[in-house]
Amino acid sequence: MEQSIQKLGFFAGIAAFCSTVGFCIVQAMQLMGILTFPLDQVLIYSFSLAIVIPFLLEMLIFHHLTTGDKKFWSHAALIAAMFYAAFVMVNYVVQLATVLPAMIWGRGQEIENLAQTPHSVFWDLDALGYLWMGLSTLAAVPALAKTGFQKWVRISFIAHSCTTPLIAFIYFYPVFSTRLLLLGSLWGVTAPLSMLAMGILIKRMNRPKKIENAWSN
Repeated sequence: MEQSIQKLGFFAGIAAFCSTVGFCIVQAMQLMGILTFPLDQVLIYSFSLAIVIPFLLEMLIFHHLTTGDKKFWSHAALIAAMFYAAFVMVNYVVQLATVLPAMIWGRGQEIENLAQTPHSVFWDLDALGYLWMGLSTLAAVPALAKTGFQKWVRISFIAHSCTTPLIAFIYFYPVFSTRLLLLGSLWGVTAPLSMLAMGILIKRMNRPKKIENAWSN
């Protein structure tokens, strides 16, 4: 059973990594004008939605494999990941299932209050989601050892959580611009790497029920 859970965690890490990289590539192609509406929006929201469940599964399995006092921190990380999932899934499903179809069929004015535009309600939901993702990785840091491979996972999580204030600035700065969006490029590095690192850690653990000691030897 534990080995099956570890395999699931590893593949979840791979899926989260690939989805995040896909999102970043599509976002870059959109900014360069290679992709245009509606394909750019469909792919951006689809890749974003594809990140959610794999990331949530990683944090769930991480919490399941953690023991002792460190389980408090893994639990906190899981709760934060659930907040992330709740906020962004509402947004992405609305954009993909309601907003984009209406815009494609020329009925955009009917649902303009639902569109994710700068400083709209769904813009704020997206912002809150990614802030909670950053808090999830930050909460997981104390549950990771400072030695072995866990040290590198810990560093990747710290790096990713450090992008959270930058993401907040980009979303909530009064005037949005493409230049401002480019400030978030660092997220495109820390997010996929941290997700991949956690997946690899889960797979390579020597003693599945003792995550804090997995790489101490």
